[in-house]
Amino acid sequence: MGVLAAVSEPLRNLLSNKSTSVVIAEGLLSFLVVAIVFNVLSQLLIKNPKEPPLVFYWVPFIGSTVTYGIDPYKFFFSCREKYGDVFTFVLLGKKTTVCLGVKGNEFILNGKLKDVNAEEVYSPLTTPVFGKEVVYDCPNAKLMEQKKFVKFGLTSDALRSYVPLIAEEVQKFIARSAIFQGPKGVFNVPGIMAEVTIYTASRSLQGKEVRSKFDSSFADLYHDLDMGFSPINFMLPWAPLPHNRKRDYAQKKMAQTYLEIIKARREAGSQRDADDMIWNLMSSIYKNGTPVPDLEVAHMMIALLMAGQHSSSSTSAWILLRLATRPDILEELYQEQISILGADMPPLDYESLQRLTLNSQVVKETLRIHAPIHSIMRKVIAPMTVEGTPYTIPTSRVLLAAPGVTSKTEDHFPQPDLWEPHRWDEGSALQGSNKDADDDEKIDYGYGLVTKGANSPYLPFGAGRHRCIGEAFAYVQLGAITATMVREFRLKNLDGKEGVVGTDYSSLFSRPLNPAIVQWERRENTEKA
Repeated sequence: MGVLAAVSEPLRNLLSNKSTSVVIAEGLLSFLVVAIVFNVLSQLLIKNPKEPPLVFYWVPFIGSTVTYGIDPYKFFFSCREKYGDVFTFVLLGKKTTVCLGVKGNEFILNGKLKDVNAEEVYSPLTTPVFGKEVVYDCPNAKLMEQKKFVKFGLTSDALRSYVPLIAEEVQKFIARSAIFQGPKGVFNVPGIMAEVTIYTASRSLQGKEVRSKFDSSFADLYHDLDMGFSPINFMLPWAPLPHNRKRDYAQKKMAQTYLEIIKARREAGSQRDADDMIWNLMSSIYKNGTPVPDLEVAHMMIALLMAGQHSSSSTSAWILLRLATRPDILEELYQEQISILGADMPPLDYESLQRLTLNSQVVKETLRIHAPIHSIMRKVIAPMTVEGTPYTIPTSRVLLAAPGVTSKTEDHFPQPDLWEPHRWDEGSALQGSNKDADDDEKIDYGYGLVTKGANSPYLPFGAGRHRCIGEAFAYVQLGAITATMVREFRLKNLDGKEGVVGTDYSSLFSRPLNPAIVQWERRENTEKA
């Protein structure tokens, strides 16, 4: 008792002279210091040679989250130099194992269903946005059927019908926009292209009724629903935050809008008069003989709208920003149209778009250097051995593939940071050892034959069973938008500005930092017309 009294008495006197808030603050600080010390010692003293090396970090739970979040590619390349292609880092308390290179892409993106699972990673984020019973809120077999419905709806005839609609929407937008009045001016590329891509996608893929809604309240609902992809929702999708309340309201209202369109079409008894996706899904039937319920059609349409818009908006913005730095390429694109299509510049159609080789290469090169998604994750559900290493990934981990790393690697693309559409020319020295994904082995995951594709260093649309099924539409949309903008404008950077803006990695999708202003000037022939 004497010893206890000797220690407790001075401590009692010390605490009695401080306020409760100060005592609590000091206690929390002491706890944090102890936790950091314990965390550092555990990393230095406890290492498992059968697991990938752990990226050193100071603060428990936070780990490498901040460094990774600011610039994922810088983080990946830095870790690769220290640890090799396979390493683990702590992301918001979760040990996440990264596997880089084409072997890493193959290991994760073509992982077997018994080993890896995408639903556990993405469902908390996507289900409140897309809705129930679609994408990651249903068994994988059902998702594969849903992908088949969408893929089979993107027929050559459908894509062929979309090109004139997309070009027309771009032209209408330019004609009515106050930004593009007069012979020259400036515009904020990310903001403008976000509008252009949503209008073109809604008119072509979504249908004329959906397009008409975007001139009114539908655009506001889209914005509120889009906020559901906020990074915090990876952890707290259920939190009663203001943006989540708006998300939930917008999801219900948008689903109701689609249901009303579907109901009106059914009640009218009209025959299919367009190649939009609503008609396609309305007539789709699951393998068990059940027609796709109207609510699921509505939710799939929301998923198509939300998932496709981000990548197209970002990529189209990057295309214009890159062209503003390369007036020579921009003029080449214009001359290509004159040479191949004729000086009278006939309306764009699907066949003419396919003949514009450089136009396609501009899209391809932009996707190479500005992949819309920097990280693709899977939950490990069975221990996995990494071939060629002593490592086994336990079920407590999340796997992360970064296909964009291979497309930025000198081994595959000489001068990888150089934006050069001519690297895709036949025989170009800049093409390097790139292997086209379409040359890879084909496999049917349940929605038709597709290439496994993971052995290619160029994977802007992913690979494996979760490869993006909207790839064909994306190339058509981006190609048509680019060709139309090239017809209308000359572009260049602001005076004294070089290069392009940096990348905003603050959300699930990579995009240009906003604002990104460039100068535009109308071409003489379009102004006279």
